Amino acid sequence: QVQLVESGGGSVRTGGSLTLSCGPTTYMHSEYCMGWFRQTPGNQRERLGTFYFGAGGHSRYSDPAKGRFTISQDNAKSTVYLQMNGLKPEDTATYYCAAAPNRWCGGHLLPQSAVDYWGQGTQVTVS
Repeated sequence: QVQLVESGGGSVRTGGSLTLSCGPTTYMHSEYCMGWFRQTPGNQRERLGTFYFGAGGHSRYSDPAKGRFTISQDNAKSTVYLQMNGLKPEDTATYYCAAAPNRWCGGHLLPQSAVDYWGQGTQVTVS
């Protein structure tokens, strides 16, 4: 059973930065890829990006995340991060990391329907 734990949410001023963490991912690399999503009340979860562990790690981003958000992993390869810069009030949401079988991440963003495991969510508030 995979359990993903997120941390790093909080409140930040417009234009500020936050880095969210998700892990542990140590034993997932051969079977799973990772995704970051966010959700606001009354709306569906929005895809932000996908991280594929193969060949040192590859990231792919949705339009809302391009240029401001970066997905990476630590040197120990046990944690995946979502670094968010230039935050705006419309980025206020609950952020989730997710894991899905590798076949869902090849060449495209991870679809929500393919996710096997979700983190508990962490709130980000930008004002």
